[in-house]
Amino acid sequence: MLRPLARCAIKNPNPWRTTQRIRLPAIRELHLLGAQGRRPRLDDTRNSNATRKAPPSSNSPLTRIPHNAFHSTPRRDGLPLIPLFASILKASTAFEIARTTSRIALTFLPVILFGRQRSRRIVQHAHIHGVPISEERKAMHMKKLKHSTRVLQVLAIIPFALFWATIIASLERTPLTGRWRTILLSPDEEDEIAAQLAGQGWLTAVGEILAQEGDVRFVSPNDWRYIWVQDTLDRLAIILPVLADEKRLGAPWVDTGTEEPPLPPPAKYPLRPRPRASEYLHWFCAKLCGEKPILPKRAGAPSSYSLLLVDNPSASNAFSYGFGPDGGSGIVVYTGFLEDIFRKRPLEHTTPPDDRSWLSKFLGASPPPQPLPTPTPEQTSELAILLSHELAHLVLCHHLETLSSSTIVVPGTLSILADIFRVVIFPMTMIFGPFVNDAVANLGKVGSGELTKMGEYCTTAKQEIEADVVSARILAHAGFDARDAIRFWQDRTEEEVQCERADLKPPNKTRAVARSIMGSGHPVSEMRIAGLRKELDRWESERAAAAAKHVQPQARS
Repeated sequence: MLRPLARCAIKNPNPWRTTQRIRLPAIRELHLLGAQGRRPRLDDTRNSNATRKAPPSSNSPLTRIPHNAFHSTPRRDGLPLIPLFASILKASTAFEIARTTSRIALTFLPVILFGRQRSRRIVQHAHIHGVPISEERKAMHMKKLKHSTRVLQVLAIIPFALFWATIIASLERTPLTGRWRTILLSPDEEDEIAAQLAGQGWLTAVGEILAQEGDVRFVSPNDWRYIWVQDTLDRLAIILPVLADEKRLGAPWVDTGTEEPPLPPPAKYPLRPRPRASEYLHWFCAKLCGEKPILPKRAGAPSSYSLLLVDNPSASNAFSYGFGPDGGSGIVVYTGFLEDIFRKRPLEHTTPPDDRSWLSKFLGASPPPQPLPTPTPEQTSELAILLSHELAHLVLCHHLETLSSSTIVVPGTLSILADIFRVVIFPMTMIFGPFVNDAVANLGKVGSGELTKMGEYCTTAKQEIEADVVSARILAHAGFDARDAIRFWQDRTEEEVQCERADLKPPNKTRAVARSIMGSGHPVSEMRIAGLRKELDRWESERAAAAAKHVQPQARS
């Protein structure tokens, strides 16, 4: 691109001094070279007259003007296309297209292989046995072989590339932990799920889940137990914005002592929302125009969560469910868990101050205030540990990951593998008739079911360990001692072991195989406690390293 003369400065400090005249290169030659597809050059040696200096003259209207060499505008294609294609492939429909493409390729594969084998036999038979064959026919069969090879390559590459492109486009880092995971749902599909669960949608969905247990009774929101659980949940949820920028909003974690409750170092992967497809498009357009792409800031986690307290003393548990704001995410707690807390530590009662007037006291018009149950800080800490664990599942969008894995990725991948297996063994099974084909199909269904259970178990185990790690971070920022979580889960593990000993059952082979795939033969509870200890040890080691870096500059000064 030629730079305009208006942007160049004329350097002539002495107007009375004789200037030197230059001659501009021939414009016609530049146009001709450009029309021929060649790069125009100002220093073309074929036109020596264009670069020859003219003798100085005082009447010259042009003075020597400094100019840069000719250069072309840098290319801006390539990298900005990646987010655009990623936003298109990150959807459940893209995976279904990949599956359909593979089935189409497998449908034409036997026909192409049979035709290829026939042409090869004709050519080889003529060559080995000396059967006369015309050159035209031989060339025709060789052309068929070459054409079928290209078709086979296309049929193999397109489904393979589309499958892995969809998987890679759906890869993302889990916030706060950095674990790679696959969520094969577009942001628009996620918004649709959140809209279905918003408002009364969450209560309806959870009600259908609880209805499977039979008659369910809920604790009133005016009950002191519900108020206690709600206050503890609000105390944990209010610090979630800190997880988006722990360096700026977090407490000074380096200065904490060894006896104080530990604070986590800032996470390498903060809690940030995933951009939508429209934002990817705006980012792409800004990148093409050479502008700095800016993605709009959105909330990384809902500001409030739904809560249900189920009146079931025999169930000592809780679970989380949902996705999205406006009450689309929430936690269900059973009263059996609260009674376990009160069984370990007696519940204290506090009498509120007597606000009655002296006349009411004298006449006895109103009864004196009754003692109210007041949970201790230790009891609140145990409740917070369980709530933070369930809250971590919601913050990390584990339910979306499970939905994507159990309904799209695992079934779709197993379906593709089953189709390939059936095509490979089809020459053998077609001889034995439909009974063998039906048996193979049923065997594939049973195997797919077991593999699906195994995949769900591995995914759940990883999510539980990850939720424990993130819950420790939430507890620390909320003012609780994250070290208490280790003792809490150890006690829960011992109680579960005692309950299992009362009713001995044969070991689950599917879970045993899944644990061997994960690289550990230990139960998930032991793996969770080990992961939690490892996380707290990492906090301490990073705190010591950061404190040592702060001490060294002070010692030098």
